[in-house]
Amino acid sequence: MERFIVSARKYRPNNFLSLIGQESIATTLKNSIKRGQLAHAYLFCGPRGVGKTSTARIFAKTINCMNLSPDLEPCGECESCRSFAEGRSYCIHELDAASNNSVDDIRLLTEKVRIPPQIGKYSVYIIDEVHMLSSAAFNAFLKTLEEPPAHAIFILATTEKHKILPTILSRCQTYDFNRISIKDIVGNLSSIAQKEGIEIDSQSLHIIAQKADGAMRDALTLFDQTVAFCGTKVEYSQVIKNLNVLDYEYYFSIIESSLHGDFSKSLLLFDEILSKGFNALYFVGGLSSHMRNLMVCKDVSTMKLLEVAPALEERYKEQSGKCSVKFLYDALAITVKCESEYKASGNQRLLVEFMLIKLANLSDAPARRTDSTENSAAETAAAPKQAAAPQPAIETEAAPQAEKKHRGISLKEMLKSAEEHNNLKAKREEVTEEQQVNEEGLQQAWLKMAESQKAYPRLGLAIKNSKPQLESDGCSVLFYVSNLVQKEWIERNAMETLNNFLRKELKNRNLNIIIKIKEVEQTSNKLYLPQEKAEYIFKNYPEANELRKDLDLDIK
Repeated sequence: MERFIVSARKYRPNNFLSLIGQESIATTLKNSIKRGQLAHAYLFCGPRGVGKTSTARIFAKTINCMNLSPDLEPCGECESCRSFAEGRSYCIHELDAASNNSVDDIRLLTEKVRIPPQIGKYSVYIIDEVHMLSSAAFNAFLKTLEEPPAHAIFILATTEKHKILPTILSRCQTYDFNRISIKDIVGNLSSIAQKEGIEIDSQSLHIIAQKADGAMRDALTLFDQTVAFCGTKVEYSQVIKNLNVLDYEYYFSIIESSLHGDFSKSLLLFDEILSKGFNALYFVGGLSSHMRNLMVCKDVSTMKLLEVAPALEERYKEQSGKCSVKFLYDALAITVKCESEYKASGNQRLLVEFMLIKLANLSDAPARRTDSTENSAAETAAAPKQAAAPQPAIETEAAPQAEKKHRGISLKEMLKSAEEHNNLKAKREEVTEEQQVNEEGLQQAWLKMAESQKAYPRLGLAIKNSKPQLESDGCSVLFYVSNLVQKEWIERNAMETLNNFLRKELKNRNLNIIIKIKEVEQTSNKLYLPQEKAEYIFKNYPEANELRKDLDLDIK
């Protein structure tokens, strides 16, 4: 049985032409080789699976090639290229900093740097995941990195640039690798599928590319996984099942039912999605992305931002034509809000269901009536018309209710009524909330606030020792503290808590505490003896005296 090689290794780029999605970096490196302007240290940074280590190997192979092609690609036939391909090259050294991150590992590396290459011009040292080096290892590496021998070139690769010491960054030429576009990933996967004799449609390739999130290595891994599941003939339904991806049809159906005001269908679709094992938050995020795609279809200039299979483009255009910009804008606001509130919600399913109801309520289409209401309307229409004597209009409390019951209340009217009720309630609370503050009430609330600080006894003592002063505006309360450090700590850690306590206790939400530093009277006599200094501190700083009692100190 022939040994299987995963696609990520089998189709790994071996020259600059086969490098996918990083053309600008490839061009820059080739120009530096052409002009002989090679730096002694490079830093390749970017997300995982975008070609950082592959580019480092190609660069190392190219600068040591003895027969470069006119377009500066390695020949693959010279001794240097063959030894690299067979894994026996002594000119290219790789170090995994994730497992070799100590000072001793770096010292071994710096000792190797002194040895000139046996074949080729340069000894290239590729250090992968360089951000994993310890601080001591970084410091041990600094001098060698700044002034290496003429034959040594360092290429550092990392996914977390922010963890690299600034002293290391300043010694390297930095290249930022971008995520690979869906179009490039689909093109590469399509080429590989042809070479392997695998039938796969464009829609399936787009699903794999979107799932890979800009990483070619991840895309190739998912491709192998799909082929292992489906065989040589890959179908879209099998791909979404294997990769656990929600079918586009659900999103199209949700928008259609929302446009028709049919929230009951949306709820049933959501229940079907949950029964298939999909996470509700994943569904909400996918629905937001779907509406974003509909939004970009509203303008020809933004159509290029639609990264879906060509077969789906027409469906997006068609549904986008049915949706107004206002509908999409309001719908996106609802789904984004649902996403932000999802983790904090106590009933997450209800939250998503309420989101679907609100989406259905955005449309101008009337809400669907219940069967009983429809039957009642049909019976009324079928009944013979009878002349009735005009009745006087009697205004009772039950009459409007009877009228509403007869004609039915739409969901839109219910939501509007609830909103008006909440607004009225808020206004009533606002009227009764503000109360005038007097000195006596302030003093009582101040003592309660001091006693409530169980977690910060020092803060409680400071509040207790300070007499609050109400300013002439009736809203500002002065809080005097001993020093600047205490003032800054309270403003940073307890200001909001203290303000809320005082506002609630005094029933006035406009109250605001202003912290000031009290001025300590300077003694006319200089303090020389330690006992005099101690007595002065304990007299003017109650916190120090309290600390002395807690620690049971006897200062003489």
